[in-house]
Amino acid sequence: MKLRMISVLGGLDKDSTPESIRRVDIQPGEVVAVVGPTGSGKTQLISDIEQYTDGQPPAERTILINGLEPGSDGPDKNFRHLMAEVSQKMNFVIDSSVQSFLHRHASVRGVVDVDRIVADVFELTNELAGEPISMTDNLTLLSGGQARALMVADVALISNAPVVLIDEIENAGIDRLKALKILKGQGKIVLVVTHDLMLTLMADRRIVMKNGGMCKLHRRTRDEMRIAGELAAIEADISKLRDLVRSGDSIEQSKNNKEKTVLWQKFCSTAHLTSAGL
Repeated sequence: MKLRMISVLGGLDKDSTPESIRRVDIQPGEVVAVVGPTGSGKTQLISDIEQYTDGQPPAERTILINGLEPGSDGPDKNFRHLMAEVSQKMNFVIDSSVQSFLHRHASVRGVVDVDRIVADVFELTNELAGEPISMTDNLTLLSGGQARALMVADVALISNAPVVLIDEIENAGIDRLKALKILKGQGKIVLVVTHDLMLTLMADRRIVMKNGGMCKLHRRTRDEMRIAGELAAIEADISKLRDLVRSGDSIEQSKNNKEKTVLWQKFCSTAHLTSAGL
């Protein structure tokens, strides 16, 4: 069945008050951020979508697939298995090499050119991960960030899951902005639970959660798109400085290099810092 739309019908918040947002329709190719304070119900909303709920407690929301309810002619509970989840808490427990795992998964998914797609997934993984992995590495020995990078690449290039649920990958130790761009470019429905400003501003819309309920629905504005671009440029500079420090360099050493000096001055200007103040 081709996914045309997922609909979230509002239920109740923690005080059993009807949610302010009564319906949200999400189509393929759209990224929706779920934001709000800790404990506001963000993860519960994602869980309801994953479980394809039918007015069940605690939130009593109903999830529609292509406008159809669970149990109706068409989609059923098996549809939720076509949803892929990536979170900061994921780790592999399969005793297998990276190469063997990717080959098996690509074969199961019916990929025609298995070797090529496995190579592409491996390359993308190392673009996202802070520390590169090798094809012979055992899955169980990967760090948390490496495992998440591998799963994002796998979901983007091998999995045919039309819906990707992301839970706070800003703390997962991967290039989160590139990961979201890649998933967005695959034409999937992407829902991302986040506290991260950049991830929020990259989303087409955002659902604001409060007291366990959906209280607001915002569409990204042009000003927010502009601000996101400016922040991305700033973050790229900060990332370069971070890599310098991680590689064993120091700020004073970096200032002896013209290119690195410019980078440092840009960072100080942006952050309203001075070298003396450090």
